Amino acid sequence: MEIGIIGLPKSGKTTVFNALTKGKAEIGAYAIGEPNVGVAKVPDPRLDGLEEIFHPKRKTPAEVRYVDVAAPTKGERSGQYLAHLSRADALLHVVRAFEDEKVPHIEGSIDPERDIATLDLELAFSDLSIIEKRLQKIETSLKAAKPHEHDAFSKEQTLLARVKTALESETPIREQDLAEDEKNLISSYQFLSAKPLLLVFNIGEARLPQASSLEEEWSTKYRRPQRDVAALCGKLEMELAQLGDADAREFRSAMGVEETALNRMLRLSYELLGLISFFTVVSDEVKAWTIHKDTTAVKAAGKVHSDMERGFIRAEVIGYEDLVKCGSIAEGRKRGLLHVEGKSYIVKDGDVITFLFNV
Repeated sequence: MEIGIIGLPKSGKTTVFNALTKGKAEIGAYAIGEPNVGVAKVPDPRLDGLEEIFHPKRKTPAEVRYVDVAAPTKGERSGQYLAHLSRADALLHVVRAFEDEKVPHIEGSIDPERDIATLDLELAFSDLSIIEKRLQKIETSLKAAKPHEHDAFSKEQTLLARVKTALESETPIREQDLAEDEKNLISSYQFLSAKPLLLVFNIGEARLPQASSLEEEWSTKYRRPQRDVAALCGKLEMELAQLGDADAREFRSAMGVEETALNRMLRLSYELLGLISFFTVVSDEVKAWTIHKDTTAVKAAGKVHSDMERGFIRAEVIGYEDLVKCGSIAEGRKRGLLHVEGKSYIVKDGDVITFLFNV
């Protein structure tokens, strides 16, 4: 999973990036260029439980790749900035909600609503530019299209024109009423306003006691389909990320912050994207895999290795909780808790799966 981190200059975007990745990217460096990239391991206590059962040589959690892209300031070209975001599965928009005289806001005042609208507009402009270029190409292609090609071009043209009209009315693609086949038709364009979005309000330490109430207030105002809301103190979380786990827990407890920024952002991102985890135990390695809900066994096998999908025979499945109760795969089989499934089985969160295949 890849998440693109966006935000206006001096919003604390890179600070949040460092908090999530335990990175040390330079703060305040806003030259347009290569983004900061960091990988975070997805904490999952179920991996620890599986380690106790199987005693593997390796325990491998799922990973999330965070890409911190410098936003263009006024007058700068935004093409490179937007191109870096096209591969992301979701966007995390850091919204400035902290006061700091040493770090003046580029617009002169703290106004989250204005800043959200500014970046929403930037994403919409990117999508509109792509749509307009594609519509021009379709118009040219239709003139020379063969009869069997005409319907496909016309269908795409009608759909893009409808999406364009909605975008011009300030409705991002993620909020437009599109059928599943219509979403599939335009998915290759990687439209930015179609990506799930997590609004993260970056508050100062002085507002930490009000964090929950502020988040509730902002959620009521800004939560939308495929757009969620969170509040955190980026500066504090970055400092805690540089400490050892024990010291960080102690400071977090004293500050009344129960959940780490990483855990919180990952949990919300998984919910936003509709993701779950399953586990495999192969060659002395216990490993977590991230997939979308409603993924079939054969597609989950392909996540592990393309040969497993190509030569899929069956999947032997046991739920994590059942496995813990049994203490072993063999005991799970004996109790009838391990079940054999075919290609169409829908993988559930926490499934421990052995794929049998032949190529």
